[in-house]
Amino acid sequence: MEKNIFNPSALGLFGLAMVTLVASAQKFGFIDGTLPVIAWAIFLGAFAQLVAGIYDAKNGVIFGATAFFGYAFFWFAIALTWLFGNQVGYTGHFEAQLGFAFAGYFIFTFFMTLGALKTNKVLFIIFVLIDFLFIGLTLSAFTEIEFFHYFAAISEFGISIFAFYGFGAHIVNHQFNKEVLKLGKPIL
Repeated sequence: MEKNIFNPSALGLFGLAMVTLVASAQKFGFIDGTLPVIAWAIFLGAFAQLVAGIYDAKNGVIFGATAFFGYAFFWFAIALTWLFGNQVGYTGHFEAQLGFAFAGYFIFTFFMTLGALKTNKVLFIIFVLIDFLFIGLTLSAFTEIEFFHYFAAISEFGISIFAFYGFGAHIVNHQFNKEVLKLGKPIL
């Protein structure tokens, strides 16, 4: 019998919590520009979730693998977009490109939110907040209305809070071998 070496959900949620905390700080204006966020996007947003996705796929957890792979590739793509925008002197506007990408990820997240109805309440809330994030990002990219950018920042900060809690619940509950921090029963 093969022994699990770690909980992929804990790692993936920790990566999500860290990258959304840093990215929301940038959206709120605490960090100037996207360049300081790139390393966090690559390592915590992308690689941590990629590793979690690999382990969920290996364990036959289709929902987790799909979520972690999907968002890992999102963070790789957004980090490269920011990197090229910052480093190669790109002078064009890529808001429309990002708007379409954000709209596509809203569709992806909407279906993942439906699937999350069968997981736990904390994960469901995270997916609802990711839906709000992509709505805000999409509308901000297409309209450049500041309210939508701020709406995305609030949603992203909420994702971070719930993802930190979910990560902590996975670790603490495993260590104590009982449910110390509740994740909530599935809605369906």
